[in-house]
Amino acid sequence: MTMDNADLRAVWLTLQLAGAVTVLLLLVGTPIAWWLSRTRSRAKGAVGAVVALPLVLPPTVIGFYLLVAMGPKGPFGQLTEALGLGVLPFTFAGLVVASAIYSLPFMVQPLQNAFETIGERPLEVAATLRASPWDAFWSVAVPLARPGFVSGAILSFAHTVGEFGVVLMIGGNIPDKTRVVSVLIYDHVEALEYMQAHGLAGAMLAFSFIVLLTLYTLNPRAVRNVS
Repeated sequence: MTMDNADLRAVWLTLQLAGAVTVLLLLVGTPIAWWLSRTRSRAKGAVGAVVALPLVLPPTVIGFYLLVAMGPKGPFGQLTEALGLGVLPFTFAGLVVASAIYSLPFMVQPLQNAFETIGERPLEVAATLRASPWDAFWSVAVPLARPGFVSGAILSFAHTVGEFGVVLMIGGNIPDKTRVVSVLIYDHVEALEYMQAHGLAGAMLAFSFIVLLTLYTLNPRAVRNVS
């Protein structure tokens, strides 16, 4: 079965969304994971629980609260309007923010585990060589945690591609703007267009299998570490 233009545009938008979310999570998730792996603060448990919430909460619950928070009467929505950015719901930027929050544990937990595996010794050696904490992080911790970065990036990308509830709540179903593959499959099923739905669903099934096969082959602990 060949995809029509609407299908191809949805696939391209989904890939753009997953790529943007992965980059954002690398920037945001790395310092969070580093702090969780190093801190002895009593707040560690609470912060870790907040990060892991998307693993147990229904996507519609997360999407609902994000919709309220980012709406015109919500605190985040009022902030973005004050900055001249408008409100984020039903925009691509809103999808990026919501998807990043929903996929946060898939980046933070592999990175946290990778940082914790490093231990203290390599950083202590770097300190004896007069490396600053910043230099030690980039020259020692980041290279040693490379498997965690790879696993986190792959899992975050794949998880974003497969999202449905959050993107539907925040983005709606606007063609060429917020309609991603998971939402388009739902549209095809509602319209009784089972052949089109089968084509897209089969492609997502194959994609998910390849992602997990790659992770289990390169790093068998990667998926188990996301608990």
